[in-house]
Amino acid sequence: MEPGQDINLNSPNKAVGVDGAGSLDMPAHVEGGAMGSSNPLPPGLTEEEAEELRTELAKVEDEIITLRQVLAAKERHSTELKRKLGLSPLVELKQNLSKTLQDVQTSNAYQSATATWDDITHTEAWPRFVQTRWIRVRPIL
Repeated sequence: MEPGQDINLNSPNKAVGVDGAGSLDMPAHVEGGAMGSSNPLPPGLTEEEAEELRTELAKVEDEIITLRQVLAAKERHSTELKRKLGLSPLVELKQNLSKTLQDVQTSNAYQSATATWDDITHTEAWPRFVQTRWIRVRPIL
């Protein structure tokens, strides 16, 4: 992590990702740790413990930044592979919708509802029901 980098998503200060392509928002290091030494210590916390916590926090924040950079690089790589395979966002959406529809149609709830609907529509009363409802809701022309 380099000094002067900013994590704010709306920040104009963008950092270059792991592979040198694209931009990522990176946090700036605050002197004396993420909290700074000007904050009062919580009750029961010694200066030494606070410094250890600040050091650990800085390490965790650095790890988070590294993970974000790796994730961004992998997302770019995934996008490039999809482009090479001819998988446009529209093709992906179509595939996702088809898969979702198939999942719904094979679900127990859908199967049960379809069976119930089939049972209802194959009764002797169904044609009379449809006829009386059709007469009531049919628009007058």
